[in-house]
Amino acid sequence: MNVAAGTTTSSPVRVRFAPSPTGMFHVGGARSALFNWAVAKQTGGTFVLRIEDTDASRNKPEWVDGILAAHAALGMHADDPTFEGPYFQSANVQKHRDAAARLLEAGRAYYCDCTRDDVAARTGNPHSGYDGHCRDRGLEQAPGRALRFRTPDDGETRVVDLIRGNPVFPNDAMEDFVVARGDGSPVFLLANVVDDLDEGITHVIRGEEHLSNTPKQQLLWAALGAEPPVWAHLPVIVNEKRQKLSKRRDKVALEDYLAEGYLPAAMVNYLMLLGWAPGNDDEILPFDEMISRFRIEDVNSASAFFDLKKLAAFNGEYIRALGVDEFVAAVGPWLRPPHAPWAEEQFDAAAFAAVAPLAQSRVALLSDITDNVDFLFLDAPAEDERSWNKAMKPGAVELLTEVRAVLADLEPWEAEPLKDAVATTGERHGLKLGKAQAPVRVAVTGRTIGLPLFESLEVLGRERTLGRIDAALARLAENPPAAAS
Repeated sequence: MNVAAGTTTSSPVRVRFAPSPTGMFHVGGARSALFNWAVAKQTGGTFVLRIEDTDASRNKPEWVDGILAAHAALGMHADDPTFEGPYFQSANVQKHRDAAARLLEAGRAYYCDCTRDDVAARTGNPHSGYDGHCRDRGLEQAPGRALRFRTPDDGETRVVDLIRGNPVFPNDAMEDFVVARGDGSPVFLLANVVDDLDEGITHVIRGEEHLSNTPKQQLLWAALGAEPPVWAHLPVIVNEKRQKLSKRRDKVALEDYLAEGYLPAAMVNYLMLLGWAPGNDDEILPFDEMISRFRIEDVNSASAFFDLKKLAAFNGEYIRALGVDEFVAAVGPWLRPPHAPWAEEQFDAAAFAAVAPLAQSRVALLSDITDNVDFLFLDAPAEDERSWNKAMKPGAVELLTEVRAVLADLEPWEAEPLKDAVATTGERHGLKLGKAQAPVRVAVTGRTIGLPLFESLEVLGRERTLGRIDAALARLAENPPAAAS
């Protein structure tokens, strides 16, 4: 992997991920972090986590904790020697100010007191960029005067981008941009560059929304006397309508996915494939294998589709790959309150252990386990009107009555004899097994879909099974199924 292609630096690779603690951890940020992590791991380099916390009005300590917890869940944590940090941008504010002063002293920046209205009045266009009016006015520092970087009047800025094909930006198309606000506080563009310099970052791998900032930041690197990093701008992640994932419209928080029962390993695997493919049509791979195949140069510049169905399929594969004991431990939180609708004392660990292998082969999310096994721990099966109406057709009363009589004396109470009994009874009513077992399933479990019925009845036991059939018959007596019209 030649991640240093196009740069003269021979320093060890140092990448960084720099989120702001202003909300839940976005899956797009998780993808960026993982790509950086993969590069650091593959090159024997360092992954730096920097928390960009200078927006005090929006930052919250719990968001910082969430960033650290999300990284750890995905395998990126301080116990790994590849990991460095977290650093906090707020600790570097004086260095940001010092850098602004150096730019001013070197003649690379100047003070400006123009407002948007001033610029619009001079240009006749309310949407035009800054016109350089204050370049040669020699203004001193004063409240309300922003510090602007003096961009070159000619030439071009070439960005070495391992994904975007080294785009070139004409310098005369860039306005003199602000590097420090009227109150003296440095803006993102400058703070970001100073932090990267301070932390020895050699490669900046980030989302494509930052590409437009890159020529400006590269000019700042040069103005501060440093070789710019190698850049790699990752493709935007979009939803099924090919719209950029938005927290206002889409489910984007990594924490939400983990809380629903997506396994961290499945999330890592899936996120790594958003914009990159390991080749050979391989998709489900251990992370170590992905690291060995990963090439940042092979990342596609086209938008990456966040396919929820594919993610769920990945997760199901990872669930099925767990050992049974691992599966039982993983679903543990969803088998007890507040996730489970039964009281703590109603849970029967032995009964769950008996059906765990059956459930493991069917759930796509760990949280799916609750609906699959609730019939074992609730006093009565869940009420699902749609399932009831679908299964309890004319003839259901007669079928259930006969099944109940047969099961009352059945020996042994095991899956195969139970299956044979229902199949034989169904035949006498002109029904194949699939049709015959439907009303039995709904009477006992409450749903038309679930774990294999006869293994479920074996674990539930004779007494509870017969009691639920009796309850279904009583309900049917009060509200007989309507005949088909």
